[in-house]
Amino acid sequence: MGAAGEDKAEQKPGRIVHLSLDDPALVARNPDLEHERRVAIFDILESNHFALVGGPDGPYRLQLSLADRGIVFAISDSAGAALSRIELSMTPFRRNIRDYFMICESYFEAMRTATPERVETIDEARRALHNESAELLKTRLADKVVLDDDTARRLFTLISVLQMRG
Repeated sequence: MGAAGEDKAEQKPGRIVHLSLDDPALVARNPDLEHERRVAIFDILESNHFALVGGPDGPYRLQLSLADRGIVFAISDSAGAALSRIELSMTPFRRNIRDYFMICESYFEAMRTATPERVETIDEARRALHNESAELLKTRLADKVVLDDDTARRLFTLISVLQMRG
């Protein structure tokens, strides 16, 4: 299980202070996916807005895991007491996840061999798809969770990493 800790001084409401992925294949990932996972978790813990609609203000602990055909957001308070369990179908995200990783593969390869202009073009496409996917995630969670754009982008990255094996 991958996890990142919390800073006691940063336990503000409306934010994630601890994030983990329940993923038995975590150690089998390729280095590029592992890097994406680590950066997304770090960025979320550094700065995020995440609040349960009509629920306690937080701060929150979040565990992401796979379910039969979806992703589970297990949300608890800072002491670990369960607050909410949200299950989202992955069906609306499947094309975006597939396309995102195809673009990421191109980007990682371009970083090693292509011109700066080619890298920039691929990165622009990657960012556009990432933004579209984050907006979809925000829409799907809208009646349950309020989150900012950056947090939605990072969560989409983590959901994608959970979906991609090896």
